[in-house]
Amino acid sequence: MKSAHSEPGAHTSRLPGARRAGVFATVSAVICSTSMFAIPAANAAVPAFPDNIVVFPDRDFVSIEGYEGHAGETATLEVKRAGKIIGSAESTVDAGGVAFEVNHPGGVCWGAGTGLAVTPDIRPGDVVSMRFGATAGGETTVQDTYVTGDAELSGSTVTVKGHIGAGVNPAQLEQRIIEPALRDTTVARRDIRAVPGPLTPAPKGGYSSSLVVTGDTFTATYNFDDAANAEIAANAGLGERAMAWEFEDADANRQGLTIAEYGEPGGPGMGGCPNGPLQSGPPAPSGITAAKVAGGLKLNWTPAEAIPGTPAITGYRAVAVGKTVTSNEQVEIGKRISGQAAIGTTITGLSASEEYDVYVVGVSSVGESFPAAHAIPVTDTTPPTVSATPNGGTSAVAQTVTLKASETGSDIYYTTDGSEPVLSGGVLSESAIRYTAPMEIATTSTLKFVAFDPSGNVSTTVETLFTVTNDPVPSAPTFASAPVVGQGTATLSWTAPNPGAAGLTITGYTVQAYTTDGTAFGAPKTTAGDVTTLVYDGLNGDTAYQFTVRATNVNGTGPESPKTAAATAQGAVVAVAGLDQNVVRRTTATTVTLDGTGSTATGATYKWEQVLASPTDPNKVTLTGDTTLKPTFSLPVFTSPMTNSPLTFKLTVTVGTTVKTDEVKVVPVTDRVTISGAQWKSGDFRVNGTGSVVGGTITVRAGSAAGRILGQAAVTAAVAPETGGVFTLRLRNAAAGTTNPGTVWVESTLGGTAGPLTVTNK
Repeated sequence: MKSAHSEPGAHTSRLPGARRAGVFATVSAVICSTSMFAIPAANAAVPAFPDNIVVFPDRDFVSIEGYEGHAGETATLEVKRAGKIIGSAESTVDAGGVAFEVNHPGGVCWGAGTGLAVTPDIRPGDVVSMRFGATAGGETTVQDTYVTGDAELSGSTVTVKGHIGAGVNPAQLEQRIIEPALRDTTVARRDIRAVPGPLTPAPKGGYSSSLVVTGDTFTATYNFDDAANAEIAANAGLGERAMAWEFEDADANRQGLTIAEYGEPGGPGMGGCPNGPLQSGPPAPSGITAAKVAGGLKLNWTPAEAIPGTPAITGYRAVAVGKTVTSNEQVEIGKRISGQAAIGTTITGLSASEEYDVYVVGVSSVGESFPAAHAIPVTDTTPPTVSATPNGGTSAVAQTVTLKASETGSDIYYTTDGSEPVLSGGVLSESAIRYTAPMEIATTSTLKFVAFDPSGNVSTTVETLFTVTNDPVPSAPTFASAPVVGQGTATLSWTAPNPGAAGLTITGYTVQAYTTDGTAFGAPKTTAGDVTTLVYDGLNGDTAYQFTVRATNVNGTGPESPKTAAATAQGAVVAVAGLDQNVVRRTTATTVTLDGTGSTATGATYKWEQVLASPTDPNKVTLTGDTTLKPTFSLPVFTSPMTNSPLTFKLTVTVGTTVKTDEVKVVPVTDRVTISGAQWKSGDFRVNGTGSVVGGTITVRAGSAAGRILGQAAVTAAVAPETGGVFTLRLRNAAAGTTNPGTVWVESTLGGTAGPLTVTNK
């Protein structure tokens, strides 16, 4: 059950304790048990073994493992930061362990197949996800842990220190030093490893190791039997690394793995790969036009967009280069333009007798575009066209009108009094107004407008009439909730909008259904008066629809609301597995009831089954009444092998030859514990707090989840058992110790944790 990998110091997806004997196996068992109640349930998007997404952030390198069921398919890998894609690549999935690698010899470069030509600077918190077309293939969140310095040698002891972020589970952490030369020593393997816990002998001998987490730092300690071997490890050429993983399955496979390698450089991992975000100039603008005008060239372009993860574009540089070469020199005249949103400039001072090439680059803090975008100046004799949106008509309220020319960089002029904006000979009239932004027409007006392109060509004048009655109609309603579907129906509810003006009332609503391709489905349905609900019937079963609503008053009908989310109308046969449930694990087994009573009730047969990750899934339960609408099962107490991962159940409803299915999730939930206070003085140590489940046992540790056990206490009823209880641990005399433990951490037998909390001196 090992993960494959092609890089030096290949990782394994299983906990090291699962392969060790003697004392190491005992330590591993403790760690695994702790993780069962100290670690939240894993994100469902983390791949399940044998599939995995392994991230090496220091090298901006990702290895995709498994996915043999997708062999031959094209996968898209994306790196997102705050929801924005900062790197991507496509690759074909290979069979046989490693599906593909990105930014590593033998793999593909970042940008392969996607056009996003940048090697992302992968950092903690980034999300690396994979998909096959529109189908998700899992994701890994880069863990916030890394080594912060070279290994330190003192005699026969080597220590490695590092950082661990608040979101990293300390029980799912390992530190390694990779050094192949150790194979020929008493260590007898190419690396040494430290897992959380006290100093423990390595399975093959040669050293003992420990890993201790304190706050946001960790310290790995290696005590060697031979000082010469300690020196080899401390000077390892392949360096130190920290490993953390998001989820660990029942077979101890590490899923969603981050391997941070101290001292490794980022950027392109092989020849031909794109530069990193701080090594690349910005892209140039696109769609560049260069029109000859009197005394110069008028340039227009579409603004460039910075590649995600790269510095912002601060402006552009545009130059005209004369084609005449004199004494190995050419004339170059240009301008610097500030602002990413700039759409053009005019270069003046050019010779009318010279021909020019035009080059434009984007500018950012890391340099300029390379190569520059090129344009050849042309003489344009084609007039532009110009249009208005909306294009006239009658309205009860003022209209916001947008004018647009067919050529970028055109100037538009208009009038609203019916006069001509352009006189004979192409001369602007004194009443013409230059268009700069959408305008409001609040009264009945004749709008005339015309456009001049960068070469001075003028469009025909367009005339349109806007009739504004100033009789206000209602604004657009908003849907209060998602549609509630039934058999061929959808129940809709919305919030009444502003009726239009004081004294007006809404006289009705119009609701329109749309199929998800945007096509209106049949005639709209209406309500009379200010009734804000409607059962929309006549829908086709098993078909998805979206809905809009418009309000009407005495002046007319207002604008359409935004569409609802898509909702699928039920057909003749319906399977409804009920709402997802969160069930608190208690000190005794809990009976959980599934509810399929929303399903077809007449002439149907029912079958419930649990959806398992594998035949040996530790979350497997036994369903009682699995052919009824309300089966039950027993959720074991927390100390059972079951984890807190969601349990999924599928309901199959059959009527004749028609079969429908639905799924529901039941999520085991840990209890809630708190530390109210912790005090110490010589001969007297007290810790007290609360627990949400009476009957649980609280273990108090020094420092962290991996710290030494100070003692245990039961959660007893405070006032009413259903509201939880309290615990108190008091140690006297020698049991209290001779020094303040500093901080305490508590965990319950039902999974809840709290801490660390600073212990005060009495």
